[in-house]
Amino acid sequence: MSEKIKLKISPAVAVYVRPGTSSEIRLAGCAAAAGMLPFERVTLLFCLSKDSESSVKLAAIEQLELLPEDVIAAYLDSTDAHPSILEALSRISLARSLILETLSGRPDLSNKPDGIAEKFDEDEPASEGNGESLKVEDEEFLSKYKMAQIMGIGEKIKMALTGDKEWRSLLVKDANKLVSAGVIKNPRITEAEVLAMIKGGIQNDEIMRLICANREWIKNYSIRKALIANNRTPIQNAMRYLETMGEKDLASFAKSKNISSVISTMAKRILLNKKR
Repeated sequence: MSEKIKLKISPAVAVYVRPGTSSEIRLAGCAAAAGMLPFERVTLLFCLSKDSESSVKLAAIEQLELLPEDVIAAYLDSTDAHPSILEALSRISLARSLILETLSGRPDLSNKPDGIAEKFDEDEPASEGNGESLKVEDEEFLSKYKMAQIMGIGEKIKMALTGDKEWRSLLVKDANKLVSAGVIKNPRITEAEVLAMIKGGIQNDEIMRLICANREWIKNYSIRKALIANNRTPIQNAMRYLETMGEKDLASFAKSKNISSVISTMAKRILLNKKR
């Protein structure tokens, strides 16, 4: 039987991790952690990073990766720092040097048994009882890329629709068109990202259709120009955008051998009409 380590958690943390807590509340804990003291913040995110619900787990892992250095340093200074949490933090590049330095001076934290299972005990006031306990399995702290390899289609779609820039950059290349198209529907996506996708020679016709259907993006001159240069853009859309180009860009398209001959011919015609 693997050794068990008890980790005290405060009532503030217990609100989000005690057995029976709904997934909505647990997910809310990922955001609420930012308003907590460093020790509670790190502890809560670590507990939630072991959650059985993938959306909660991924959100907690993302927040752990974004922890400010001062928050990590404050956790390391605590005499109650947990070895399993330190191991998780050590996988964050920003914290790695701090962790190694701390472990070198803390032999009590450097010999974590393999396959350990943690037991978290709620540190409740005496008047409120002994509290609940939460058992989680020790697991590898996965990178987003590795997580994407084991996620189901539904989970990927959800993350494409709600994830951060790193998730969007990763999932837009997914072979499943429902996943990649979900990235374009993510309300957090920026015009700069859209422009980079178009210039990157994206091969997904559905993504190109969705971009062309977005009126706000099409107001951006650089996006229209990039769409004209991308052979995946529907020809009727490219021709319409061509009419909004300045003479310098029209001249460039008229000479280009990397676009459809229909587009280059039309560019020559429009340019000629402008000079009359």
